[in-house]
Amino acid sequence: MSPEVQARLQAPRHVLLIKSHSMGVGDLLRSSAAWAALKARWPQVQLHLCMLSNHAGYVVQELISSHYLLASAHFVTVKEGRPGSAKQRRQPMDAIYGQMQTALQGQPLDLVIDCEVGGIRTALLTRRMARAKSALAVGIAQFPLRRFIYDLSAPSSRSYQRLHGLPKPMDYTERDFVALAALGIVRAGTPITLRLSAKGLAWKARNPLQTVAVRRLVVLNIGCGTEDALPKRPALAALVRALAALFARAPFDLHLSGAGFETEVNSQFVQLFQATLGAACVVQDWAGQLSIEESAALLAQADLVVSSDSGPYHMAVALGVPTLCWFNFATPPSYHHQAGVRCLVQPDAAQFASAALDLISSGSGE
Repeated sequence: MSPEVQARLQAPRHVLLIKSHSMGVGDLLRSSAAWAALKARWPQVQLHLCMLSNHAGYVVQELISSHYLLASAHFVTVKEGRPGSAKQRRQPMDAIYGQMQTALQGQPLDLVIDCEVGGIRTALLTRRMARAKSALAVGIAQFPLRRFIYDLSAPSSRSYQRLHGLPKPMDYTERDFVALAALGIVRAGTPITLRLSAKGLAWKARNPLQTVAVRRLVVLNIGCGTEDALPKRPALAALVRALAALFARAPFDLHLSGAGFETEVNSQFVQLFQATLGAACVVQDWAGQLSIEESAALLAQADLVVSSDSGPYHMAVALGVPTLCWFNFATPPSYHHQAGVRCLVQPDAAQFASAALDLISSGSGE
C-alpha cells in the first residue's frame, strides 16, 4: 500500500457501500455487522448504501433507509418493466450508473466499497463511481483480473474462509467482511444490529402490549409465506404443541406478526392454539396491520421472539431480543452465533420449552 493510499485511509469521512446480492430483510440486516465494524474503525465516518434491486418498492427499503448506522440509503433498479413479467429487461450499465449519479449528486466520497464477492457489474460501477468522486475503489479479488479494477483488493472468499477457519457455505454475516479485509477490518464477533426508528418508537409508545404484569410477552412469527419459502415454515400442529408446553411452565401473552399474505396461516394457528389452551392465553394477531418499522417495535417489546427462518428472525436478533428460530432443516449459514439466540431444527415440545425458558431467563437477568 502506497503512502498516499495509507494517508487517505487514516480518517475517511464518507464511504459508499455497493451491494446487489438480495433485497431480503435478513440479507440486508446481516450487513449491519460490517457497518458497525466500519464505524468502530472510523467513528466519524458517514456510511452511504447503494443497493441494486430488481424493482422499486421492496418492504425492506423502509427499514434500511432509517437504519441508525447509515447516513443515507439509495435503491437503484436494474430492471425495467413489470416485476416478474417476461417482458422485464435488465437496464444497460449506463442507465444504472445514471441512477447512481443522480442519487449521489453532490455527495463527496472517500471510499467506494464493492461488497459483492462475484460478478463484474458492481465492480465496474465501483470503479466508475470512485473515479467520478476521486475516491479509492475497494473490492474482492475473487478472480485474478478483478483486482486490477480496485485500488485496494481483498483476497478471494475462499482465501478468507481458510484464513478464518470458516465452514462452507460461509455464514451470511461474514460476506461483507470479505471486502473489508482489504482495509484490515475483521469481524471479531461483531453482531448484526438495529434500533427502533422514530416511527417505531412512536408506535411502541401508543401500543404498550403487556396485559398481565406476571406474564411474559411472546411474539410468534410463523412467516415464510412466499412460495419459495414455504418449505421453511414450521408445521402448525408441532408449533402449537411446543408453545402449549412453554405456556404450561411459564404463562405468556402471545402476539403474532406477519405480512398481509400471512393472515390465513396465522388464523389457522390461532384456531388450533385456542382449541388447545382455550381462553387461558391472550392472543393478538397483527398480520397485515403493521409497517416493517412498526413490526420492529412489536418485536422489541417481547420477552421472547419465536420465528421461522424469515425476516423477523433477523430483526429480533438485531434488536437484541431473546430469539428462538425454528428450522425445518439444518441451515448453518442462517444461524446467528451469539448470546440470546437459539436455532433449533424441528424441536419436540420439551426441547422447545426448555430452550425458550433459558432464553427468557437470560433476557430478564434471572
